[in-house]
Amino acid sequence: MPLDAYGVLSGTLHRHFRDQPDDQGQWFHVNLEVDAPAGRYRCAVDVDSKQSATGVQWKVFTLAPSVLEPVPALGPGYHDLSMAAGSGAIDYLRHPALADRPGCLFVRRPPAWMRALRDRLRPPRPWVAGSHLDAARALEAVLVPGRPVLIFGEPFDRGLGMHNVHQNQGDPYGSRWWDENGTWQDGATLTRRPDGWYDVFLAKFSSQADRTDDAGHPA
Repeated sequence: MPLDAYGVLSGTLHRHFRDQPDDQGQWFHVNLEVDAPAGRYRCAVDVDSKQSATGVQWKVFTLAPSVLEPVPALGPGYHDLSMAAGSGAIDYLRHPALADRPGCLFVRRPPAWMRALRDRLRPPRPWVAGSHLDAARALEAVLVPGRPVLIFGEPFDRGLGMHNVHQNQGDPYGSRWWDENGTWQDGATLTRRPDGWYDVFLAKFSSQADRTDDAGHPA
């Protein structure tokens, strides 16, 4: 079954801080404090841990607000999202603005000239691998206090906050997260720049598959 709940928090970034000390606990987080009408939310973004055998991968890039509709038009606060295309939900592997190569006109690999044109119009966004501190620094580079933010993930069961702000599909069979696999429920951190575009931080773990079936399980 997928996550118990999924949605997006729209608010203003107050500040961010790392778990202290850096090597404490199984998982390592960069914590965002986000102001919204209901109060100040804590958004815990997992960036793995020194003590975990699971490596972290991430991407940082920019997107126009039009490709994120209807989410940018939502008012401040937390909003439930349907785990389906067109709702505003995020899916790293299926969302047209996020998938590495959404859609295809060819059953076979397209010719070289078309691949070159495609890469020029939309450069590839490869995953970057590194330590939890490398990932933390990449995320912190787009965290500017006072910026409007969009945090996709699962709301806390108690209190104001968000977690599972990372890929939430593709976990292998037998893992503790297998039952939470699902499509259109991935987490993400977006901060709005002065020009109106969004800086986007996506994170996943090396154990998660790059292709999944309709249930979000590894294909």
